[in-house]
Amino acid sequence: MTRRDISPPQGGTPPPAVSRDSAGREIELRPLAKEICRRYRTEFPDEEERYGEAGNAWCVHDNLHILNWAFLDTAHGNVLNQQVRWLGRVLAAREFPVERLARDLELAADVVRTEHPDVAAALERATASVEVPL
Repeated sequence: MTRRDISPPQGGTPPPAVSRDSAGREIELRPLAKEICRRYRTEFPDEEERYGEAGNAWCVHDNLHILNWAFLDTAHGNVLNQQVRWLGRVLAAREFPVERLARDLELAADVVRTEHPDVAAALERATASVEVPL
């Protein structure tokens, strides 16, 4: 596998670092996103060679969005699956192995399960929204 030249996320609106759970409590998303990415990188060590540190920055960036969508979904409904389908299409267009998005959602569910079981359940359901190209 060869290293791809990618830049870390820049410009545009940054992902939210804070969301609210269904009870209205403020949730810091960055520590959760970093833990998801730590587990993800352990499971897929080839990503370091392929994407470098910029890949980890994108992992945190995307997981901040995913977590926010999941918290919004549990509070307001109908957010996560649609956004995951959109993200899957974006990643597929960038030749990212989309099946890894489904695994990322499973890892995210594991990270939040103890404190936010409703969010974990939403993330697990969202894995079915990932459309893996044949």
